[in-house]
Amino acid sequence: MIEFHNVFFSYQPGKDILKNINLKINKGELLAIIGPNGAGKTTLIKHINGLLKPQKGYVKVLDMNTKETTVALLARHVGFVFQNPDHQLFAETVEKEIMFALINFNFPENEIKERVERILHELDLIKYRNKSPFMLSGGERKRVALASVLCYDPSILILDEPTIGQDFHQKLNLIDLINKLNKEGKTVIIVTHDIEFVADFIPKCIIMSEGRIIADGPTEEILTDSKLLLENYLLPPQLVEISIALNINPPTINFEKLVSFIRKIIERKE
Repeated sequence: MIEFHNVFFSYQPGKDILKNINLKINKGELLAIIGPNGAGKTTLIKHINGLLKPQKGYVKVLDMNTKETTVALLARHVGFVFQNPDHQLFAETVEKEIMFALINFNFPENEIKERVERILHELDLIKYRNKSPFMLSGGERKRVALASVLCYDPSILILDEPTIGQDFHQKLNLIDLINKLNKEGKTVIIVTHDIEFVADFIPKCIIMSEGRIIADGPTEEILTDSKLLLENYLLPPQLVEISIALNINPPTINFEKLVSFIRKIIERKE
């Protein structure tokens, strides 16, 4: 579905932000990209919707070479929710914000109304429909930006730091929504510093550092490698730290596994 081949990119000559990136993302994958600030994560994902073009190598999305494809065409297939929602919000009301893409993609009027109504309820935005997005909190604006993308049903969804500004309840709702979209066959890519969020439900993980992909594999394998995480300025999830403290080998990010191990310890003591 998405392929990076020998991709290099720099904003200034001689200062590569992406260095020889090779990556394949398959249809229906749920993937997290983590790493310290300045690792190149956001630069990488901006290549998927064509906002940035590789200076060496190529990126293909649904067999379209992004160098030869307009951002408008890619946007129909790649929904992108920015880290800062103010970079993509502009309409007078929440409802008009959500309608904008649907109108531009020539959806029928009756379908526009149905989609707007559904997404307002799904993201708990119904009470804000006639308010300006800029009168809402940061977390609420983030949900409006997400709604404005989900409404037109792209096959690829990219979320840049989706948990910023979201409380615990909203994070749980977001997990449910992402799982639902992924089960429907959407490819979902999440860039985040929220390691606990990644550990909770995302099956595959990539670590980036200094413009390179350092690790790519199952989330449990990567997030239980404390040495790898600390070398890349990332803290292990709390369950991993508890596992290490209890001498569980290998450590786990799975709550049920941890509880089962603790029960065995208690049973042995009894």
